[in-house]
Amino acid sequence: MIVVVGAGAAGFMAAIHAALGGKPVTLLERMADGGRKILISGGGRCNVLPSVLDPGRFVTDSSRPTMTNMLRAWPVEEQRRYFEAALGIPLALEPASGKLFPASNKAREVRDALLFAARQAGATIRFGAHVQRVTPTGSGWVVELADGTTYAADAVILATGGLSVPATGSDGFGLAAARQLGHLIHPTYPALTPLVAEPAVHSDLSGVSLEASLRGADEKGRPVIATGGFLFTHRGYSGPAVLDVSHLCVRSRMAGGPRARIGVQWTPHEPEAWDRILKAQGRQSVATVIRREIPIRLADRILAQAAIPADQTLAQLGREARRGLIGLLCDYELPWTGDEGYKKAEVTGGGVALSEVNPVTLESRRCGGLYFCGEMLDAFGPIGGYNFAWAWATGRAAGLGAGGGPNR
Repeated sequence: MIVVVGAGAAGFMAAIHAALGGKPVTLLERMADGGRKILISGGGRCNVLPSVLDPGRFVTDSSRPTMTNMLRAWPVEEQRRYFEAALGIPLALEPASGKLFPASNKAREVRDALLFAARQAGATIRFGAHVQRVTPTGSGWVVELADGTTYAADAVILATGGLSVPATGSDGFGLAAARQLGHLIHPTYPALTPLVAEPAVHSDLSGVSLEASLRGADEKGRPVIATGGFLFTHRGYSGPAVLDVSHLCVRSRMAGGPRARIGVQWTPHEPEAWDRILKAQGRQSVATVIRREIPIRLADRILAQAAIPADQTLAQLGREARRGLIGLLCDYELPWTGDEGYKKAEVTGGGVALSEVNPVTLESRRCGGLYFCGEMLDAFGPIGGYNFAWAWATGRAAGLGAGGGPNR
């Protein structure tokens, strides 16, 4: 028997592909139903995949070539065909974002199709099954539940996720079990999480949203750029662009060194373009020009920081004032002090080092018959279906590995 622990995106995919190999498979899920992160993703629409996946946008403390090879074992084009042909879920492209959603825009359709496919493949699914221990026996494994039930297994696939959004059932059990069994776990941290500022210096802008580009750098000085939605909240900042750079802030706090600097470009205009716009002679006020480009409340805040009166005209704008204003428009230093943590983090950074598993089968190099997949592994990507692509690819690989199927 193969036991899969965790009925999330990776767990469902693992159970399906393990069962297709013909061996008996039992999928155990702690919650009363499965796929809760699927159900809440994309605002209830479920961003199943990105239309194009760039492995370079993933974050890992493990070998990047290993991570890339694991992703490429099931390319997004093949994943899309699987969802459409095998699961019967037509996917529709959202052109503005490059994201693929179910044509129905219903996340429940995705979850229910995975559940149906697992059962059709022959997997037995038990909900409300709280796994407490996974113990090697020498010839296999024993999986113990809180109610005293035990399962004897030839192989165990841990797909329990990380620590993010604990309300969906993520409690860190799999990571704790992997650590107890001697595996190297890279430090975990909340990723894709909103940022906060204390004091909340922009609380008066709460609710203001726009498209922006955020820039930062990782520990090695490599640039990280995220462009997308930016939202001011009553405590700080959210939106896809903020979430995509939040790990820089979280990791810099963990390291105890200088806090990561996040610079914001509020419009698509580069400094040279703004210089030309603001050099235009005329009686038009600077405020009128800025308010045309960004929300009025934000425009007025930036003008106040630049000490430019609302009625000052372009012709009256001096060179130093113009430079200062351009700096605030193109490289606004975002004041932050912390983050919203795992409660609102979309994924968990860190996890089981990729060196701990066979990159093809995802079987543990330390414990034969034990497999890891999904968010438990040390890799995550940006907003936009990247983390589902990782879950689908690694779940499939672990399922085929445990079930004896044809891995690439």
